[in-house]
Amino acid sequence: RRRQEEGPDSVGSDSVPSVQNTLPHFIQEPEDAYIVKSNPIKLRCRAAPALQIFFKCNGEWVHQNEHFSHEYKDANSGLKVREVMINVSRQQVEDFHGPEDYWCLCVAWSHLGTSKSRKATARIAYLRKNFEQDPQGKEVPLDGMIVLHCRPPEGVPAAEVEWMKNDELVNPDENIDLRADYNLIISAARLSDSGNYTCLASNIVAKRRSMTAAVIVFVNGGWSLWTEWSACNVPCGRGIQKRSRTCTNPAPLNGGAFCEGMSVQKITCNAPCPIDGGWDEWTEWTVCSIQCERQRSRECNSPAPRHRGKMCEGHRLAAENCTEGLCTQSKASLSCLRVPQRCSNDVALYSGLGAGIIAVAILVVAVMLYRKNHSEYGVDVIDSSALSGGFQSFNFKTTRQGNPLLLNSSIQPDLTVGRTYSTPLCFQAGADKELFDPLPDIKVKVQSSFMVSLGVAERAEYHNKASSETFPRELSRDYCGTADRRKKGLMTLNGPVNLCTEHQRITGAFGHNGGRLVVPDTGVSLLVPHGAVPENSTWDMYMAITPPEASLQTLEGCEVLLGPEVTYGPPGLHLLSPVALTMAHCAELETAEHWNIQLKRRTQDSKWEEVMAVDDECTSCYCLMDSGSCHLLLDAPGLYALVGEPLSQAAVKRLKLAVFGALEGPTSYGLRVYCVDDTPHAFQGVVWAERSRGGQLLEEPQMLPFRANSFSLQVTIQDVPAFLWSIKPFTTCQEFSFSQVWCSNQSPLHCAFSLERFSPATAQLSCKISVRQVKGHEQILQVYTAVAESEKEPLPFFSHFPNPPSIHQRICATFDTANAKGNDWQLLARKLHLDRNLGYFAKQPSPSAVILSLWEARHQDSADLDSLASALEEIGKLHSAKSNCKDHVLLYGDDCDFNFYNSKIIVCT
Repeated sequence: RRRQEEGPDSVGSDSVPSVQNTLPHFIQEPEDAYIVKSNPIKLRCRAAPALQIFFKCNGEWVHQNEHFSHEYKDANSGLKVREVMINVSRQQVEDFHGPEDYWCLCVAWSHLGTSKSRKATARIAYLRKNFEQDPQGKEVPLDGMIVLHCRPPEGVPAAEVEWMKNDELVNPDENIDLRADYNLIISAARLSDSGNYTCLASNIVAKRRSMTAAVIVFVNGGWSLWTEWSACNVPCGRGIQKRSRTCTNPAPLNGGAFCEGMSVQKITCNAPCPIDGGWDEWTEWTVCSIQCERQRSRECNSPAPRHRGKMCEGHRLAAENCTEGLCTQSKASLSCLRVPQRCSNDVALYSGLGAGIIAVAILVVAVMLYRKNHSEYGVDVIDSSALSGGFQSFNFKTTRQGNPLLLNSSIQPDLTVGRTYSTPLCFQAGADKELFDPLPDIKVKVQSSFMVSLGVAERAEYHNKASSETFPRELSRDYCGTADRRKKGLMTLNGPVNLCTEHQRITGAFGHNGGRLVVPDTGVSLLVPHGAVPENSTWDMYMAITPPEASLQTLEGCEVLLGPEVTYGPPGLHLLSPVALTMAHCAELETAEHWNIQLKRRTQDSKWEEVMAVDDECTSCYCLMDSGSCHLLLDAPGLYALVGEPLSQAAVKRLKLAVFGALEGPTSYGLRVYCVDDTPHAFQGVVWAERSRGGQLLEEPQMLPFRANSFSLQVTIQDVPAFLWSIKPFTTCQEFSFSQVWCSNQSPLHCAFSLERFSPATAQLSCKISVRQVKGHEQILQVYTAVAESEKEPLPFFSHFPNPPSIHQRICATFDTANAKGNDWQLLARKLHLDRNLGYFAKQPSPSAVILSLWEARHQDSADLDSLASALEEIGKLHSAKSNCKDHVLLYGDDCDFNFYNSKIIVCT
């Protein structure tokens, strides 16, 4: 400062004289700077010519001790250049409280005067953590526009924005535009544009990543062209033609909408039946020719053969001698006139041959009739125990644990979990008392378990009485012909008597909250959804299972019952939404293309009318076929049944095989082998009946695929220890005809094996029971059991789970209306794998409510609420377990913790 007062005379002698007349000129002025964290910034000034340079910050001179000066001579101009630097700390900037930012400038002195530099600001740099606007996920159709918005966090200096796709930098092109307002715009979405997009903001302090936005470019499905109409499925008469199309033009992709409409069309067809040809009348004889004969002819035109019909049998032309033998010209006739003895010999030869052929035919027919009359006992199968001469060694296995029905089971019976089977009693008793023992009268009490709004439950009691009627055993192998005789009352099943004469019926009162009717352990239930009954109203509803013999006279052609006949009512019932009726079936769906499965409804005149084919799509009702159950959405009460017609011999229905045993006397033990349609309703009746007579399940029930190939079912007992047990001769192999098994219509068939032990000390029995279809599948039932009395076990009870109304209502409110994300009921149906026949849901006032009712009916046995939670999470309504509860308030309200039967929908932490 003293130098500033002294002026230019104090400058050294080495100063250039020309400098005295020049003001200081700034070669470098201080620049704006940002303080990063706690690091100070450096401000620099360079000026020439300059005697002194000082910084002034915020209007005050900076102390001389805080300046760092350096002087040097410029090599080009020869002038002395002075450079000065100061440090500005974060504390200095934070302590300054002024109307503007912290600033500094330089003041340079020369002999002529002073010069000032520009102001340089010093600011503390920062970048906030949270984005002012995160990009949001999008679901857009192919070629649609994608706009992703991003507002970076507040920062000094302002953050620069980049876009990342799957953690790779997005480069703009003719289709991708990165706007100055930080938005990303894709003009025409391509499939390759699907991915996870992130907005990246950065400045000199830090980098920040936004929330990831999932962009899905979906493709809506489009129908292909219809195929040609198939050939008529019957060779003669009225049949069905089909044509189909697929949703592959294009196929739905990335959650795109499935094609609307039907994938299969059917029309009736009339295949012309073969018409065999018939002869016209003979024409008049021609005049006698020079060959001594006359001729006449006829044509095969009455009628002419058509549609693969047979041609007329016989000759079209006829000729005869017209001179009464006085004139013959044929060589054969001339030879006979010349050699009459030879012609007579030929006649004798041909007569002998004919008589021999007739005798052989009569012998063959006699043998076949004899074998047929003596085939009642089947074929005696020699088991391996007979080969050892009665001196074989064997070990007895302990009874397998876990099945409450098995003999000596160590756990209490509990059929409420896993596979449960139940049925009203419908047994077949054989005409031969030694082979097919009739079952005794039983009295079954069933605890009805169903869900209504008030939790109503009642007990229902059913009485089933046996009949003494018997039937013939001889049946045709042609199952279509068998069905015809069954309609006429001429056919019965294995000489049995149907013991099921009463309905299983259950009732309940339902209000606005809805509920469920369940016939325990039958695989039959009725779900009345929430809101189906108007508010302040109540309906008394019932559901019943009808005995199968009531419809045996009315099924058509080759049709068979695939499950129980179920009635719900009352008649005139009017609900606001369809009910969900679940019934089990025994059709093997792996061969579904060989079945024509229909839902039928009983009319008032006791005839069956078709409601729909299960592979068709319609808007009046909905059918969902699972491997063992059929779930129906119905509006009209009535009697319904699932009926199947095999289209070929490859059609398969499932049979349940079980073997029961019980002591029949001091030394007698009886084995009863049951063959029944594989439905809980059919099998549970066997269980109840056997319990009533002290029978015990000796082996886990097995499933046998039974083909529609018209071959019978054989039951054979093998490997009975010959030195311990004896069995009545000619009873080791017993047989059910094809028609008895195929047309059993939910009624069980059984055969009995009676064994005698040589010593009362024998306490173990081991054997094998083979059940096989001729030219089909075989199952082996391995029996290892202790021969002893056992106590009867209590009947099981049925349990189910409800879908809480609060969740039901909130999901419906969310998905019934489409929104910008596309999270509507169609997406819900796809995620729950119920996206078939979407046209039916579209007709409903609340599609989501109907979808949830169908889902609940499908999962009533497993109580699988996790699958619903997973589907919602995929849609985006649920987040990971790290999310907090406020993210779920939109869908579930303030209460985020739902726990139903130990299955949690959401767990917020």
